[in-house]
Amino acid sequence: MTWRNLTARASTTLARAGIESPTADTRRLAEHVAGTSLLLAPDPTPEQVREFFELVDKRAQRVPLQHLTGVMYFRNLELPAEPGVFIVRPETELVAGAAIDAARKIPDPLVVDLCTGSGAIAISIADEVTGARVVAVELDEHAFQAASRNAAPYGVEVRQGDARVSCEDLVGLVDVVVSNPPYVPFRELPAEVGQDPDLALWGGGEDGLEIPRALVAQARKLLKPGGVLIMEHDDTQGPALVECAVSHGMSGRTERDLAGRDRFLYAV
Repeated sequence: MTWRNLTARASTTLARAGIESPTADTRRLAEHVAGTSLLLAPDPTPEQVREFFELVDKRAQRVPLQHLTGVMYFRNLELPAEPGVFIVRPETELVAGAAIDAARKIPDPLVVDLCTGSGAIAISIADEVTGARVVAVELDEHAFQAASRNAAPYGVEVRQGDARVSCEDLVGLVDVVVSNPPYVPFRELPAEVGQDPDLALWGGGEDGLEIPRALVAQARKLLKPGGVLIMEHDDTQGPALVECAVSHGMSGRTERDLAGRDRFLYAV
């Protein structure tokens, strides 16, 4: 039995289960079990074969890949993945990238990440923007503890609190506010997304915009003149959030992701 044979069988299993990326997921699981690249791995032991197919079965049942491997990748980062903490997704890398670009235009910028979750966005900014002071805010106790552990090596200040009324000591001082907040409208979710904590998903109201609108208002208070707000949203929420930003005295536009879908608010 070789890894090539195993991954071929497993990829078919995941494809039949409706997994969107069966080949890539199978390879990630195999390399997790092998402990190295499959190009370097010796043929699997019976114990590894058993462990691998146990993980494949769980993935077929829509257990998130990151929970099976214990790792999530985000820009330059490798962060722990654990149940109870929101799994950061590839499209959010664009949101972080926009915040990084905005912060780099300012010497020693002050950046606030509202609803930080695992801390991925805040840590990326601290990692990639020289001289940045980064403050991250998270309400949930479990996520706050995870973000604090993740962010400590990068000098990010993690605060526990409600992002809608947080950082009152920074009013009018912030250069960039960034957020990937709860914004999911009230509707059925894909099975994997539904395994993220409720507090990180539901934005409030039928349109999911209660929390995002409150964060726009709070960001307007925190930002100095010319400051930038970058906030991820659902692909149906762009116009409403641009309107919200304008109502708070900001200019606003919607930016798209690599699939051409409305992805985040950019307001000044």
